[in-house]
Amino acid sequence: MNSKVEQPGSASTGDIVKYALAVLLVAAGVAAYIYFDQWAGPLRALAVAVGLVLAAVVFLTSGKGLQTREFLSESRFELRKVVWPTRQEAMRTTWVVIIAVAVLSLILAAMDLFIQFLVKLILGQ
Repeated sequence: MNSKVEQPGSASTGDIVKYALAVLLVAAGVAAYIYFDQWAGPLRALAVAVGLVLAAVVFLTSGKGLQTREFLSESRFELRKVVWPTRQEAMRTTWVVIIAVAVLSLILAAMDLFIQFLVKLILGQ
């Protein structure tokens, strides 16, 4: 058979057009930033921001955009389940990490000095 079967993860023609349009909108914003160099800086930055926002809106209407919205929604739901540490627990853990890094760096420095001493001894310098 010579029939074309669309894979579940493949993009449709409409999605590809939306992706291209999104890329063109971003490029248009950047081109406006470059081309209109006589405009004020904030106005040029606004042109880039508008291009990015419009591109995001176009992308979110595509198939991958739908999957992205679903993922972000599920991620937000999962974040509500997280038991976040208190400030005291976070500070205590941070200090443990800082002390562990300091101790390990001192150990590595001592090993480096020892190996350097051995190499100098072997080379006779």
